[in-house]
Amino acid sequence: MAKNNTQNTPSTYTEDQIQVLEGLEAVRRRPGMYIGGSDTKALHHMVYEVVDNSVDEAMAGRCDRIRIAIHKDNSVSVTDNGAGIPVGIQKQTGLPALTVVMTKLHAGGKFGDGGYKVSGGLHGVGVSAVNALSTWMETTVKRDGVIYRQRFERGKPVTGVETIGKTTANDTGTSQHYLFDDTIFEADAEYKYDTLVQRLREMAFLNRGLRITLVDERGDEDKEMSFYFEGGVSSFVRYLTAGRGALHDPVYVERAYDTTTIEAAIQYIDGYTESVFAFANTINTPDGGTHLTGLRSAITRCVNDYARKQSLLKEKDPNFSGDDTREGLTAIVSVKLVDPQFESQTKVKLLNNEVRNQVESAVVEALGEWMEKNPRDAKKIVEKCSTSARARAAARQARDLVIRKSALESMTLPGKLADCTERDASKAELYIVEGDSAGGSAKQGRDRRFQAILPLRGKILNVEKARLDKSLSNREIQALITALGTGIGDQFNLDNLRYHRVFIMTDADVDGSHIRTLLLTFFFRYMEELITNGYLYIAQPPLYLVQSGKEKVYAYSDAEKDRLVARFGEKKAGVQRYKGLGEMNPEQLWETTMNPDKRTVLRVSIEDLAATDRTFDMLMGDEVAPRKRFITTHAAEVRNLDV
Repeated sequence: MAKNNTQNTPSTYTEDQIQVLEGLEAVRRRPGMYIGGSDTKALHHMVYEVVDNSVDEAMAGRCDRIRIAIHKDNSVSVTDNGAGIPVGIQKQTGLPALTVVMTKLHAGGKFGDGGYKVSGGLHGVGVSAVNALSTWMETTVKRDGVIYRQRFERGKPVTGVETIGKTTANDTGTSQHYLFDDTIFEADAEYKYDTLVQRLREMAFLNRGLRITLVDERGDEDKEMSFYFEGGVSSFVRYLTAGRGALHDPVYVERAYDTTTIEAAIQYIDGYTESVFAFANTINTPDGGTHLTGLRSAITRCVNDYARKQSLLKEKDPNFSGDDTREGLTAIVSVKLVDPQFESQTKVKLLNNEVRNQVESAVVEALGEWMEKNPRDAKKIVEKCSTSARARAAARQARDLVIRKSALESMTLPGKLADCTERDASKAELYIVEGDSAGGSAKQGRDRRFQAILPLRGKILNVEKARLDKSLSNREIQALITALGTGIGDQFNLDNLRYHRVFIMTDADVDGSHIRTLLLTFFFRYMEELITNGYLYIAQPPLYLVQSGKEKVYAYSDAEKDRLVARFGEKKAGVQRYKGLGEMNPEQLWETTMNPDKRTVLRVSIEDLAATDRTFDMLMGDEVAPRKRFITTHAAEVRNLDV
């Protein structure tokens, strides 16, 4: 029997191993807890944390201009014309208030009776976390006619609060200038101008009268964009519905209660998708909450009341359901309140019970009055709801048929699905493959213990241009729904998902790209939770096989191929271009694309729900002009297009 000797082994746990992380060291050790990681997304999160402080100044009525600049050295500055961070001594610590705000977690004016009645940053960790994760950070404050500055390096002050100049009493504000610490962030992390544009545009929409300017100095010429919207969320809705066949002008709602301000905008389009977004203190709450529930209840109630009053619904007719009244609806609801209660630290869902009744009351009053004053537009909405109700009944029959068929066949595999033997969904994978040829290679090359293959015949229906009843009559969509096991629509249940890794695997040509986009459209519109829970991926098969003598290397990009050819020598290197998965034998497909130990895959995620919704409508919807503009604008970016 082996001797059990734990003394002086690596697993020994003693009092000497207990560590106390002082100051901001915890942030540097675990950046993911504070900004979500150390990648490009986290880099953007740093910008948002600093900008949110300036936006809080705007919500307090002390700021109407914010300027964000990405400088040539990759440093970022955020400057506002707010009141300026206080610089006097903070009694609790004996330190200048500016130093406390910048170096202490959970410090700020957003607790209790602080300097902000309404605030997005509630935990006081934002700017201090940015400071901790920066090589250096300089804070410049203008207040009381004096300009102050303090410098920090990796979160620690290296100067005191210094007076560096004088200004007028009316010239106030704060400027934060920092350079992210490249020893913490990933080597390929970089600021994406377009990503920042989307978020900053959204912030300007949600703060009427606030001007936000973004400048990017990294290129040969500066890029600059400025956002200012007098219409607030009404402008936001107009932006989302541009080119989408709006049935009427946006209905604007604004109401102030004792501690809550409500803004909403409502507009119907002639399409079929619901695009409703909810915000609390300018924070996007993708899982909704009480403010979204109040908005939806109010819209359903108003439409039914008007339809009954105008005899557009007969006595024998049932009321429109919530789904009926939300088809083609684009809406924004934004609430600003003193003490928001969120479901978690990530703030994805608002829980304040009083907000539901407040939003519902405000929207019922404003929308009801608008419908009375605009009978022609109100009738268009009711007619759309009637059409939706009829189509929904047909969709219910089609959906029930899909479910019944699956039950009657006792889970007989749909289409040509080759299932895996693994029954633990967390270990199982599904590859959705383009065509029988690629499907054959994938079936032969897979590990049948945990990998299932579903070949698709041709292109699935474009669900952006079709109602649910028509989508459910498509054989390929039926096969997808049955294979995944989640159901669809109001019967969707993620707990029934049969595979926790779902891969879209298509050819590297135009048709393959189109099929991939059609599938992404389907998943976004009908199974969004598959994406938001991180279950959907895009497989990355190689584009080339580069061979020199007995050495064979796969290249996944043109740049990688060029490097290999240069290494082997032009005359010695043979290059094979894979236009289709069917050109690869089963062993090659396994080795390059399906082997978990070697494959490279892309996880599908949604960074900005409103921007994603607008993009899918632009690319896949009925309106041709916006799509043509997009293609013309981005045509020069396309490389190596196979037609």
